[in-house]
Amino acid sequence: MPLWFVPAVADWVMHRRSGIENTSGVRESAIHALMMTEAGLPVVAGLTAKVNSLVLSLMGGAALAHGATALWDVSLATGKREVTPVEQHIHSFLEVLPLTAAAFTTCLHWDQVREALRGGSRADDWKLLPKERPLSAGYLGAIATGVGLCVVLPYAEEMIRCVRARQGDSTDDADS
Repeated sequence: MPLWFVPAVADWVMHRRSGIENTSGVRESAIHALMMTEAGLPVVAGLTAKVNSLVLSLMGGAALAHGATALWDVSLATGKREVTPVEQHIHSFLEVLPLTAAAFTTCLHWDQVREALRGGSRADDWKLLPKERPLSAGYLGAIATGVGLCVVLPYAEEMIRCVRARQGDSTDDADS
């Protein structure tokens, strides 16, 4: 998870520096929220649910969706604001994290991958089930705290900044 936290904060810093609220604004910030959801749902599933055909499919599908959304994000951003080489490098790192997590999970649960490739014929293969050996509440709490502080909070601040800038623009337009 720290592999996600550090570049997420660095990306948020790059967005602040480039004045995202005055360029691509709410639209780009909403795309960021979508990408966080695409990355976050499989993380939650992997941390709390038994890895089976359903969870592996969720991880793979989310990784593909995240990659497509990342392309959309960069296409929008580069047309509206300067995206520096450093920010591009940060994006590259963030783009591969969902795919990397899915790949690691696949390696750790190869028996489930084989079952998924056979169509997941067992009754529990397509059910969201709790882990047989759940992670501790303290561990999950620490991860939730890290996600809150390093992902949700910065990007919520970004969205608020973008919404305020949009409202200021519409107020200025009404006065003209």
